[in-house]
Amino acid sequence: MKIVKDILQEKGTEVHTVEQHESVYTALKKLAEKNIGALVVTDEHGTVVGLMSERDYARKIILKGMSSLDTPVNAIMEKTMYFIQPENTVEECMALVTEIRHRHLPVLKDGELLGLVSIGDLVKATIEEKEFLINQLTNYIKSG
Repeated sequence: MKIVKDILQEKGTEVHTVEQHESVYTALKKLAEKNIGALVVTDEHGTVVGLMSERDYARKIILKGMSSLDTPVNAIMEKTMYFIQPENTVEECMALVTEIRHRHLPVLKDGELLGLVSIGDLVKATIEEKEFLINQLTNYIKSG
């Protein structure tokens, strides 16, 4: 059974962040440059205070007629944070993202940000596990 630590070993632990008082425009530039869907939001001390996604931008800036140049990230970021740990299983994480309807989960261990896992990472890990099991069962049947 795969755990979050396994996913981070495969994809890496780089986490892209934006400070809460930076403009939404600055955050959007980072999202585009890195080709990612969300940024971890930090305060001036580097403490995680939220998460900002493309969805937040679409729903809270565009649809409300606000300006991304004049609006700080903390005005639109998701402030209710859900964290996972490296020991969490993929199944536990899939259940959590389904329940809370978030697409990204920051990974924390002893207060340290270790990575960010997306729903895409979780789906990929689930598929890989199922393919491995199918191959094992197929080989077992063929050898029997």
